[in-house]
Amino acid sequence: MTSESQEHGAARRPVEDEVDVVAEETQKPAKGEKQEKKGSFWKELPVLIVVALALALLIKTFVVQAFYIPSESMENTLLTNDRVLVNKLVYHTRDIERGDVVVFSGVDSWDGEFQMEEPSNVVEGFFRWVGTAFGIIPGEKDYIKRVIGVGGDHVKCCDSKGRITVNGTPIDEESYLYPGDRPSDEFFDVTVPPERLWVMGDHRSVSLDSRSHTGDPGGGSIPVGQVIGRAFVIVWPFNRFDTIDIPDTFAQPALQALGGSVPLVAGFGMAVPLVLVRRRLWRRR
Repeated sequence: MTSESQEHGAARRPVEDEVDVVAEETQKPAKGEKQEKKGSFWKELPVLIVVALALALLIKTFVVQAFYIPSESMENTLLTNDRVLVNKLVYHTRDIERGDVVVFSGVDSWDGEFQMEEPSNVVEGFFRWVGTAFGIIPGEKDYIKRVIGVGGDHVKCCDSKGRITVNGTPIDEESYLYPGDRPSDEFFDVTVPPERLWVMGDHRSVSLDSRSHTGDPGGGSIPVGQVIGRAFVIVWPFNRFDTIDIPDTFAQPALQALGGSVPLVAGFGMAVPLVLVRRRLWRRR
């Protein structure tokens, strides 16, 4: 073989090697390999399910949770059997506002509007827990109401036109009250304690809300710390998909000014005595 043909042969070897590699990469797997892959999938499936459930529970615990609506207390804003999503992070970035629809825990305080029988066995109890966690069935001790007054507010019913007033400012509730309901058939005149909320259902004639618990500690108000989050969207049934917004009446400038002035007035109230004491000590020196 001439040196020229030897050079051509040497030049062709990398090409042949490359072709062999490509051929190996496109070869069909043997029948046993296929069965092994199928077997590995079924082995991995339980792990995938467990990871998916763990992630879902993590999201439910800290970010967003679905809740089932079991009663008529929030009609027609929310209907029986609706499912809503609740934002559990929002109140880490802002305060609870008047008009918010909130879910809160009533453990060791309010009696449930919706009573459920105790599970008969451990398995039933487990599936009930899972169903409650994912909003498939209602939580017996969880409530959903609209915030009417926050800590420091003077909430009263009713003025000469039958309207609820907050710090003397009437709120127009026609946009969310159940048709035919009045703002309240019961008289009340309360000042909401600090770090508590006055809450009411939109279907006032059937809602067991703050008005029904005026004899309890807090005078019917609920602790801010018991709030789970803000309901912000209806997700089921699909034909009722909608956001849950704060009604315009709670954006009245008078309410906003009053809400913002409470901490300011409290700050001045604490600052003035301190200044006077400091001035007196300075004079003595």
